[in-house]
Amino acid sequence: MRRLLVVCIVLLASPLMADTVLEDFDPPGDWTFFTDQVMGGVSTGGAEIAVIEGRRALRLTGDVSTENRGGFIQARKDLPDGLPAGTEGIRLRVRGNGERYFVHLRTGGTVLPWQYYQAPFQTGADWTEVDIPLEAFDPSGALLRATPRPEGVRSIAVVAYGRDHEAEVSVARIEAY
Repeated sequence: MRRLLVVCIVLLASPLMADTVLEDFDPPGDWTFFTDQVMGGVSTGGAEIAVIEGRRALRLTGDVSTENRGGFIQARKDLPDGLPAGTEGIRLRVRGNGERYFVHLRTGGTVLPWQYYQAPFQTGADWTEVDIPLEAFDPSGALLRATPRPEGVRSIAVVAYGRDHEAEVSVARIEAY
């Protein structure tokens, strides 16, 4: 009985990795919006912090066009301290117009503008939680590591990308898990 008690106390006192809120938009962090126009594309849109169904959220909207070698709009937040050590993935609370969107991570190793790690997520009309393991993030080129290291992540972005469509996606919470 004494051993069992010691084991229980040790387990309860162990610092298990708790989810870390990266953004809950209350107050909102600094987000930067930009489009493929930085490289000659023609996509248009905007990002705002709005109250949507009672939740503060980042709302990304616009017209994504692949004309002129373009095809994206995005809102990005810097993470100068990286993700917490031991992070296994990113959790989002999202809703949207039923389209597929992406999370992009940039690291110390993604020095060129077209380098990033990308993972898709699906939206629907209702708020839902989406878990994206770090292993699900694909590097944009062969020179990048297969999986980003949590401590090396320097920014996170919500992105409408890769095909002609009307974008409307809202993100109410972003966590590292």
